Amino acid sequence: MTSTTSHSPAIAAQGLRKAYGDKTVLDGIDLSVPAGTVFSLLGPNGAGKTTAVKILSTLITADAGDLHVGGHDLATHPHAVRAAIGVTGQFSAVDGLITGEENMLLMADLHHLPKQEGRKAAAELLERFDLTEAATKPASTYSGGMKRRLDLAMTLVGNPRIIFLDEPTTGLDPRSRHNMWQIIRGLVADGVTVFLTTQYLEEADELADRIAVLNDGKIAAEGTAEELKRLIPGGHVRLRFTDPDAYRSAAAALREVTRDDEALALQIPSDGSQRELRSILDWLDTAGVEADELTVHTPDLDDVFFALTGPTSTPAHSNKEDVR
Repeated sequence: MTSTTSHSPAIAAQGLRKAYGDKTVLDGIDLSVPAGTVFSLLGPNGAGKTTAVKILSTLITADAGDLHVGGHDLATHPHAVRAAIGVTGQFSAVDGLITGEENMLLMADLHHLPKQEGRKAAAELLERFDLTEAATKPASTYSGGMKRRLDLAMTLVGNPRIIFLDEPTTGLDPRSRHNMWQIIRGLVADGVTVFLTTQYLEEADELADRIAVLNDGKIAAEGTAEELKRLIPGGHVRLRFTDPDAYRSAAAALREVTRDDEALALQIPSDGSQRELRSILDWLDTAGVEADELTVHTPDLDDVFFALTGPTSTPAHSNKEDVR
């Protein structure tokens, strides 16, 4: 167990800076990640996401910043930080020349676990990640999804309470990606803190309690997925009618409405909040007008990403869809 409590953040950074020569990669960013949550760092390629992970997981040093992970000062107690964390990077740490079980036992040895305890931990994790049948086969024969599951299982051998996942599902097919999401949700349900970088915007939307968008070395915005979506204009409520008279009555009475006479639909600017929806519904009731369909459209994380990082900053993979 670490000294992290529910009252202190699992990960805290103030004024985090890192430069390589004259190129500033991280320009004084602040982060706070509560224990037992998923925090996602988004950003275009080269924005500094992996650099942030490497610094917070003690792989490289920061140029400046007050940094604490698991309640430990990164500068003065890096060994305590390493004992509290696990890291799964963009590139698999799996050794393809040995079996899945041997990869797990190697990690147990690196964590200095007694032999019997190491074998027990390996067996339990292989079963948890549905790798028991493949455990005696060379890891080189595993599919991409199996290798990523083994990689994460290896990360968990030391029972870390804070895990850094740097683009953990890159290259996986949709089914394998969803399987990994279920594993991550299970970890968080057990109280583990997950620091996730990803270029799959849907992934951040699905998993993250809070999201920060990194651009040009700075945090461009931070909040829940819904809070970030409300930052971007374009949200609206769409009312569709089958009765032309009801449509015309609503169009005449509502302000700031966009008409679609062919579809008998009205579009009203809205942030999609409960208060605004109630106001629209109350107005319809008062006017005695009944809409046949009401749909809420809010900007999605694609819109947020492009608005905050510029039109040339394209995420590697995104799944744009209306949020209803």
